[in-house]
Amino acid sequence: MSTPARRDGTPDRRKPARGGSVDRAVRARAAQSAERGNTSRGVRIGKKSPGAQKATPPRQVAQPPVVSNAKPARRQNVASAESGNHPKLPWGEGERLQKVLARAGVASRRAAEELIAQGRVEVDGLVVRGQGLRIDPRHAVVRVDGTRVVVREELVHLALNKPKGWQSTMSDDLGRPCVGDIVAERVAAGQRLFHVGRLDADTEGLLLLTNDGEVAHRLTHPSYEVAKTYLATVRGVVDRAVGKRLREGVELDDGPAVVDRFQVLELGEGRSLVKIVLHEGRKHIVRRLLSAVGHPVVRLVRTDIGPVALGNQRPGTLRVLGRDEVGKLYEAVSL
Repeated sequence: MSTPARRDGTPDRRKPARGGSVDRAVRARAAQSAERGNTSRGVRIGKKSPGAQKATPPRQVAQPPVVSNAKPARRQNVASAESGNHPKLPWGEGERLQKVLARAGVASRRAAEELIAQGRVEVDGLVVRGQGLRIDPRHAVVRVDGTRVVVREELVHLALNKPKGWQSTMSDDLGRPCVGDIVAERVAAGQRLFHVGRLDADTEGLLLLTNDGEVAHRLTHPSYEVAKTYLATVRGVVDRAVGKRLREGVELDDGPAVVDRFQVLELGEGRSLVKIVLHEGRKHIVRRLLSAVGHPVVRLVRTDIGPVALGNQRPGTLRVLGRDEVGKLYEAVSL
């Protein structure tokens, strides 16, 4: 085969170029293969612009540790209340908190506003700092400085010093003097009162009366363990062994019974004055216990029920419980 000549007649010694559709198809497949390979490695195919520099991976910058300002779950309710997010009643319902506190005898309305601003008032377990919160006094649980405040106007709580010989009933078919005679005016005015527990006719001292049936029930139920304190004058000289035996438990006709505390206060002339504290309320429980250990009761006076004390209140008189007494009474029975 002869070498092709240039136009000027000299031999053309350049390498023959590949031509034809076959060569173009081969080059296209090679380009596609290279593009797929580069794409799988995260390389973008394209023309390189003039002056472009080689891409470098971004420099890793150390991030500061994340500090959470979230409060523990047990504080979330308090924080919500302090922020003024206490659940509100529909417009026009309920009463303003400061007015309710003033009516309950906590403080004047202006002083109640200061208590709220100082964060000393709680409603349903939430601290309230904002003014103007409206509550439903029938259902809201209000506390000031941690002490329950009973804000329902219709509730009555009374302390009676029951005299000896009076019956612990609201009426008596035999015409004997009873508790109902002392509160007759209140009953006539429409108050329905319950006496908390009973005292037998020969036992004198503190008897509570209320129109809150739930409180009356809980105060007498042994599961709430509300302590009752008695002073008993008994026959004989009481020694230390008696107190130990009572605290360990004494078997009675209706089952074992124990006292929470026992103390000898006075001894003399064949009699002893003792102090006994227990939370049971079975019939004649104190008299039966002391008789079982050989010291029959001569005189028995109940002086305390939970946080309420008889003090120097005269026999046959009534007094309205103070706000703090009522609050502690409700706390004692988990209300």
